[in-house]
Amino acid sequence: MTETHTVATSQFEKLDRCATLAHRPRVLLGKMGLDGHDRGVKVIARALRDSGVHVIYSGLWQTPDSLAISARDEDCDVIAASMMSNSHLALGPRLVQALDRVGRPDIPVYMGGILPQEDIPRLKELGIAKCFTTGTGLLDIVEAVKSAVRPRTEPASAAQHVTAELARRISLVHDGRPVKSAKFVKPRRVIGITGSPGAGKSTLVAQLVGEYSRRAVDDASLGRCAVVAFDPKSPITNGALLGDRLRVDFNNLGERVFYRSLAIAGEDYRGIEQVLGLIGGAYEGDQAFQTVFVETVGAGQNETRIHQHVDQTVVVLTPGMGDAVQMDKAGILEIADVFVCNKADHPGENELVRDLRDISDGRPIHETVATHGKGVPELLSRLLS
Repeated sequence: MTETHTVATSQFEKLDRCATLAHRPRVLLGKMGLDGHDRGVKVIARALRDSGVHVIYSGLWQTPDSLAISARDEDCDVIAASMMSNSHLALGPRLVQALDRVGRPDIPVYMGGILPQEDIPRLKELGIAKCFTTGTGLLDIVEAVKSAVRPRTEPASAAQHVTAELARRISLVHDGRPVKSAKFVKPRRVIGITGSPGAGKSTLVAQLVGEYSRRAVDDASLGRCAVVAFDPKSPITNGALLGDRLRVDFNNLGERVFYRSLAIAGEDYRGIEQVLGLIGGAYEGDQAFQTVFVETVGAGQNETRIHQHVDQTVVVLTPGMGDAVQMDKAGILEIADVFVCNKADHPGENELVRDLRDISDGRPIHETVATHGKGVPELLSRLLS
């Protein structure tokens, strides 16, 4: 979308502008090509969140294929693609074609940024639903996203892409609606990743699924893996910023990982068992999703409910969290099957490991530097053992 709007989000009134719609709009914000600037798209993301929209941000340097896969897996109502690299006439149509290939040709593509006026008619001929030039107001963007919402219906048959059907059924279940024609199978293993905000959970999960996918190339018995990532809803607008997936390299992983972001209030994990069953039952054989990573909202001391829904709970900590007494008070440590001391290159790591050993009762402790992948293969081997 357009990226020249300079009004600070503090001047944008937080107001639920989506309460009367059939469901919360889900919009994927995408940056294709060599565009390395994201300040403007973050302004737009906050304005949409502050209007009650659920915003999925996919990060910089996306390809048409990676955006199409993300939009399908997230069951988005619309893709808002920002262009500043003078490649709109090439990448825009490729995105439309990619959506058709992945089973969601119905998802409209909005495009904004530096778009020459003379190119807009051609873009629309090529399948771009709406074009926004520089200077478009934030409220105009919000209204355009709202206009893309259509009532959700369950897929009638297997005529569509299986993963597209899975994504839609997850939306229905998360909304508390029944699904009739789905197969529910518990995945072989469900691994919960929890910990305090800023501990690096999203980066760690991204590294784990990357390592998992590399191993699955040589070991077909692993099947594929999936991620269900929870983020908080705004208590004011019910909007959400769903940004966990931007750590994952979908440009290389493609279809090997199914990744779904969901917004919740507090620890409201109702429906998670059905979501996991849908993922486990979507495919069979080598294509089955046999391992699911569940990433929680940044957890506090008393947020432990995820333990009830997973086979293993990984608690991620970082140096500087306090001494053994403080950690022993925190209920979240009691649910850990595995401790991960992330950001192990930071000062205080030795003290953290020492304190954990005092209270871990023999539970394994792994040290990682997720940003560089250090310690991740060893951690994954532990989780798969």
